[in-house]
Amino acid sequence: MKRIFWWAGLLLLGGVLSAYLLKNSSFNKVKMNKPIIEVKKERLYADVKFLTELNPPRQFQHITSLNKSAEYIYQEFEKVSTRVSFQTFTIDGQEYKNVICSMGPETGERLILGAHYDVCGDQPGADDNASGVAGLLEIARLVQEQKIELKYRLDFVAFALEEPPFFKTDGMGSAVHAKSLAKEKVPVKAMICLEMIGYYSEKKNSQDFPVAAMKAIYPTTANFIAVVGNMGQTSLVSHVKKQMLAGSSIDVQSLTAPASVPGVDFSDHLNYWRFNYPAVMITNTSFFRNENYHMPTDTIDTLDFDKMAEVVKGVFWALIQF
Repeated sequence: MKRIFWWAGLLLLGGVLSAYLLKNSSFNKVKMNKPIIEVKKERLYADVKFLTELNPPRQFQHITSLNKSAEYIYQEFEKVSTRVSFQTFTIDGQEYKNVICSMGPETGERLILGAHYDVCGDQPGADDNASGVAGLLEIARLVQEQKIELKYRLDFVAFALEEPPFFKTDGMGSAVHAKSLAKEKVPVKAMICLEMIGYYSEKKNSQDFPVAAMKAIYPTTANFIAVVGNMGQTSLVSHVKKQMLAGSSIDVQSLTAPASVPGVDFSDHLNYWRFNYPAVMITNTSFFRNENYHMPTDTIDTLDFDKMAEVVKGVFWALIQF
């Protein structure tokens, strides 16, 4: 048992050290002119409002609400691309849907931006994860509106069934999607997962961490966004962080650590690691910050749409810089 704890401590220390080195690397000291990126916060608000007002909530037992969510996302995607489809799959005799919108070249390496649209239990799920879906839709709109000439095919994917009881099972919508890519031998340049990007706080000591030593490295005020990857993802984490800092005004922190560190693998990106696809998560750190996590109090009025808009700007800029 002591040996197990020793190895766990070593892994956690390695993750914290990696985070320290990445945080203090030279690109953080380079000042860049911010590009002009116009995010419409009213669209972010409208997307979150639609999803959080669905009754009953959009959880796996309420198929009608899940389908209404999927149809809404599909219709929003149709406004920016003609290449929109459902990826349907069946779990326990019930059909569920991922929604996929493609832009850029038909062939070659692919970039994937994803977010899950289901919730855990009967709660509105504003931060978890209507905020991520709203970001997904707005970035698709920005790519279309700015007429970006993409070097890689960009797939926007809204996932079903990220939440329990399907979390970390083959029933996750992202597991279905990642497996389909691997089966077709699709080359993936990178996958970026949007997982809770709406909740922030300016209160002192409002940010918690999975490892106490991280308090010496990271801000303890919960007003930043984080780029999270597992060991071996340093290059991708660095790229995304650097370009998010260049494209937005929000503070961007990063962590490259073993998946054993609590929170590192807590979303859809984990399923792409299974097939050796590079993947990272963009997150406000979930329950390490937001006390409304998986609660009825996870409502639209708790979100900071100004900071959400900055996250959207940053992720958009990171995507088009590949």
